Amino acid sequence: MPKRQDSPSLFQAGEDANRRRALPLAARMRPARLEEVVGQQHFLGPGKLLRRLLEADRLGSVVFCGPPGTGKTTLARLLAQESRSAFRQISAVTSGVKDLREVLNEADTRLATEARRTLLFVDEIHRFNKAQQDVLLPEVENGVVILVGATTENPFFTINSALISRSRVFQFEPLSVDDIKTLIHRALADKTRGLGDHDVRMHEDALEFLAQVSDGDARRALSALEIGVLSAHETPVEFTRQLAEESVQRKAVAYDRDGDSHYDTISALIKSIRGSDPDAALYWLARMLEGGEDVRFLARRLVILASEDVGNADPHGLPLAVAAAHACELVGLPECQLTLAQAVTYLACAPKSNAATIGIGEARQDVREGRLLPVPVHLRDKHYSGAKRLGHGEGYQYAHDYAGGVAEQDYLGVEREYYRPVDRGFEKELADRLAGIRERLRKGKQQ
Repeated sequence: MPKRQDSPSLFQAGEDANRRRALPLAARMRPARLEEVVGQQHFLGPGKLLRRLLEADRLGSVVFCGPPGTGKTTLARLLAQESRSAFRQISAVTSGVKDLREVLNEADTRLATEARRTLLFVDEIHRFNKAQQDVLLPEVENGVVILVGATTENPFFTINSALISRSRVFQFEPLSVDDIKTLIHRALADKTRGLGDHDVRMHEDALEFLAQVSDGDARRALSALEIGVLSAHETPVEFTRQLAEESVQRKAVAYDRDGDSHYDTISALIKSIRGSDPDAALYWLARMLEGGEDVRFLARRLVILASEDVGNADPHGLPLAVAAAHACELVGLPECQLTLAQAVTYLACAPKSNAATIGIGEARQDVREGRLLPVPVHLRDKHYSGAKRLGHGEGYQYAHDYAGGVAEQDYLGVEREYYRPVDRGFEKELADRLAGIRERLRKGKQQ
């Protein structure tokens, strides 16, 4: 006699309800439909690429990249729902090749027997090594699975080119302040999944604080909201700015010293200084310091910038940057933040010139790509036996013997002009002086 199948538990509904209540607010408020998704309208809005792929039933493998709390996992689940696919999730941190093969074999069987595809969501896909990523390739290419990989890293650096070339990449952005406010209002109104059963009077300044301090992370905002509401002892709950502040932990600055945030933030710092905005420069400096950036790296970058972007428009910039680098080695953190701030603000406010940078770039390009110029005979070294017989140094004019310390002499052998001073700061004075010098040097070329 066949074994009787167990019937669903009489207490199943109550057990499921208990499980739902145990979920944190952020998990309970995950969108149940695509229309509930907040943010990411640049690829999910009407007429945008991902929406068009779904409407045409042509969803292929995709990679979601972006910061935590922006909805990557939630959207993957909704894509499975919209494409009528089975949803399977694995973590690249805990899963090996064996686990991956089991899921792929299951997906192949499902496709063959049920004509139903599987959406495989791989969280932190950048953690898979090359061999693991290669296992995915045949099934992705054959359409057995719809791969949705999620990563907080730049996928073009961390996912192998064969896999990335078969996937569309969607960049998730942090939720806006208005997006976070929308989610908070939704959670306060929802009586089934949210906090609608609680009488909460949200103060406007508290709402603004939560939306700002969450850094575009929905989980962070909703977790703080839940803590504030559930820990309040009065009814109705007066959700004040003070309650909001007490419900939010001091945030850990999202900053990976070896990843995108490192390169993006130093880029923002350099460009802010180059653009003469000391306020923006101080912010990006603070962001890097709070993230634990190496102060020696910051100091080295400032030394480079002092020559690259300030140059002779303010010749004091380079010695100041070098002095700041030495000071950072001498005193270390936290005090050297003052030195870095001084250097950053000075360089940001200094007049800018990249004339020397452009000049050396053009000169090196000529050396690499053109015919090498011989050293003019009169400039060659004559301090060795036999030099006189070769005529080396003959006709050289000692600059200090001439008016203004400039001799009418050819120093290159051809007409070239690499250094073009700008009309800002001290370099304007150099430009005026150089015009006279070049006139005299041209006479030397004509002789």
